[in-house]
Amino acid sequence: MTDLTQSTAPSSDDIETVARQVIATLPPAFAPHAKDIVLRIEDVAPDDMLDELETDDPLELTGIYDGIPMTEKSPSEPQHFPDTIWLFRRAIIDEWAERGDVTLHDLVAHVTVHELAHHFGWSDDDIAKIDRWWE
Repeated sequence: MTDLTQSTAPSSDDIETVARQVIATLPPAFAPHAKDIVLRIEDVAPDDMLDELETDDPLELTGIYDGIPMTEKSPSEPQHFPDTIWLFRRAIIDEWAERGDVTLHDLVAHVTVHELAHHFGWSDDDIAKIDRWWE
């Protein structure tokens, strides 16, 4: 039996390290387009973000892309804020514990890639067609 008395929850730095590894190892076709994305790790989503998404439970949101997808960007209308991927530590840990069938590294990598896909202009439906992760 595993001794959980000595275990500590993964820190924001642990989650950021995995996310940065994922970004650093993107295929060459995608890597240049991800280099300027800001990565933010927070314990939970801020209240204003939850309100905007019309959800009350911060543990339901593991990550979000905040920006204008590449497919919608226009050189004539510059963006006044950086594209940002937010990862929410407590929600990721909660899902990891509930699932029990994936490593924390794999879950963080999956959430990071999912949010990157939104940056590249993919919808949730597009992602679901090729990513059977949640089945």
